Amino acid sequence: MGLRTKIQELRKHNKISQEELALAVGVTRQTITSLEREKYTASLVLAYKIAKYFGKTIEEVFDFSEAEEM
Repeated sequence: MGLRTKIQELRKHNKISQEELALAVGVTRQTITSLEREKYTASLVLAYKIAKYFGKTIEEVFDFSEAEEM
């Protein structure tokens, strides 16, 4: 199971499609879909690119609270 993220919330707030975000960070739209559905966990590099794209920190976009319990 992937990490909880605020990607979908941020994307909708900024009126950005999954395709636009995918192109901006160098992945496929399917990767963005998987991240939003928590089916996939982003690499550190991808997490950084997504956070930077939205002008946020990684912690503001990804919820690590459950990961810390493992």
